[in-house]
Formats: sequence, C-alpha cells, structure tokens
Amino acid sequence: MSGGGANTDLAASFRRLIERHGPMPVSRYMGESNARYYTSRDPLGAGGDFTTAPEISQMFGEMVGLWLADLWSRSGHPQAIYAELGPGRGTLARDALRAMASQGLRPPVHLVEGSAALREVQADALAGAQFHESIDTLPDDRPLYIVANEFLDALPIRQLVMTTRGWRERLVALDGDRFVFAAGPNPMDDAVLEERRAQDVGTVIETCPGAAAVIEDLARRIDRQGGAALFIDYGYLESRTGETLQAVKAHGKVGVFDAPGEMDLTALVDFAELAQIARQEGLAVETATQGAWLDAMGLGLRAKALSERSPAHAEEIARACNRLAGTGEMGELFKVMAITPGQAPRGAGFG
Repeated sequence: MSGGGANTDLAASFRRLIERHGPMPVSRYMGESNARYYTSRDPLGAGGDFTTAPEISQMFGEMVGLWLADLWSRSGHPQAIYAELGPGRGTLARDALRAMASQGLRPPVHLVEGSAALREVQADALAGAQFHESIDTLPDDRPLYIVANEFLDALPIRQLVMTTRGWRERLVALDGDRFVFAAGPNPMDDAVLEERRAQDVGTVIETCPGAAAVIEDLARRIDRQGGAALFIDYGYLESRTGETLQAVKAHGKVGVFDAPGEMDLTALVDFAELAQIARQEGLAVETATQGAWLDAMGLGLRAKALSERSPAHAEEIARACNRLAGTGEMGELFKVMAITPGQAPRGAGFG
C-alpha cells in the first residue's frame, strides 16, 4: 500500500511532464491519478476513503440479485454468467448471489478488476470467481448478467471550456508550483454538439469517452449473447453543462489537485448520453433514481422483514434504508440504468 511518498512522486512526475511538454488534458491527469490510486490500496470502508451502497446494507445487493433472478426466470432460465465491473470488496456480488440462489440462479462469477489488492479481498469473499483485466475477455458464448456499481464515475473525463475565442480543451497547467486549470490553444468547437455551443464564457462541458466505449461494447455483446446490464452510479438523467470533477479522501471532499494518486477522483455520470448510445445499438434502456428503483424492488418490505427478525437492529436498518433510498441521500443522487435486448423481457423496478 502506498503512502505519502507515492503522492509526492506522482505530483512531481506531473510537474516534470508539464514543464517539459506543456499542460496535460484533464483526462490524463484523472486517468493516471486514479490508476495509481486504485492499484495500490483497498479504498473502501471506515479505514479507507469512501463507503459504497453494498457496504451500507446487505439489502442493496439483495435487490440487485433479485432483479437479475427475475429477469433470468422470465427469460427462460438460460445458462448465464454473473459479471461485475469494479466489484470493490465483493460485498455486492456476495449479497446478490445469495439472493439469486434463493430463486434457483447459481451462475459462475466473473469479476473485472485491475487492482491486485482488491482481487485478494474479492477472492476471499467469492470462492471460485474468475478475474479479468477488462470486459474484452468475458465469456462470449452465453448470456451476460452484468452489474456495475460506482464504476463509470471513476473513468477519466474530458472537459471542454468556453472561452472568448470559442471552445477549448481544459488542461492542467502549472502556476509556479501549483496545479491550475487552463484553456488549450486548439479550437474545439467541432467537438461540441451544435445545439450546445452557444454558452457563456467559462461554461464547462464534460464527456467520458471511456464510459461511452464500455456502454457501446456491452450493448453489442448483450444484443448478441443475451442477458442484461445494470449500472448504478451518481449522475444525472438529463444532459447538462457544468464541471463535476471532485476528489474524496478519508471520507471528506478535498481539492482535485491536493494529492494525485492518493485520493479518489470522480465525476457525475451523464446517463442521458449513455442511454442514447445503448439505444443506438438497438437495446432497450430504462432509467430511474436509485431510491425509486429500490422502493419498487421491495426495499421497504425487506427492511421490515429484517427488523422483525432482529428487533435490536431495527433502528440501524431504518437508517440504512433511508441512506440508500431517501431524498437528499443516495436515493436521489444516484441513478440506475438497465439495458436489455430489444425483444427480451424488461427489468423490474422502472415503472
């Protein structure tokens, strides 16, 4: 696990690169920072930097598992696999697989994970899981039931900024020894949709080529192989302007230049853009807030059953329920997107 030295090394490396070659794109800064960050540690839990929904309550993973099992059942019980992108500690997969097994679905488990530290934790939690560096090596001979929770938000974004000379790529530059944002020299108007070009100076537009590529690839595979994909992340359902890049360390927000390689850099996911990409590939797409989806999936009923079984934990269960599904909490900030083949059954919970 890296310490403060790794932070200094990466920051110093960035400074040398900028001094030698000029400012770097935001996408490179974010990509290399997160690559260092995720490959060197387990970032989850009280001793880490952030907590995800599966770590808050088993109910979250159970709802995901029941969603998959219901689709599997209505699709004729195919020989499918469970695949998860960026599975954290394996908590979501463990809870989802238990819920699936209660409905008769016991699929082989495939995990897409680049971090050696997290792979060790996942292997302990999920005996027999097979690991992949990327989605490219997932099996291509049967339906894929794919889950990605807080995966897309960490993929590198590209930022474009409106200047007095038109649209430019936003870069990371140096002011003395400090990292600062700067506008690039090359016109980028053609990279902005015509209907979005007329904006005030200083307006930032974000795109995420990596997320677009993941959705396009998985949509094509699901169209060909069958199955479904469920993406859960914080983001928005209608495209908009504005910068959303943020950094988290030790469960608190910090500056995006404070400690490259030692903090989690994320950006809100544009689900409207990703939904359009999946639809262009011929898939059915449904979206909802996390709270609405969990409520529709029966979160309240599950919480009631758990509370009745363990009255001493009823208050704790109610708090977890509110955190996962409440407005002003993850229920409002996080969104859910499901993609399924055009002629296949639709997933539950989307109204």
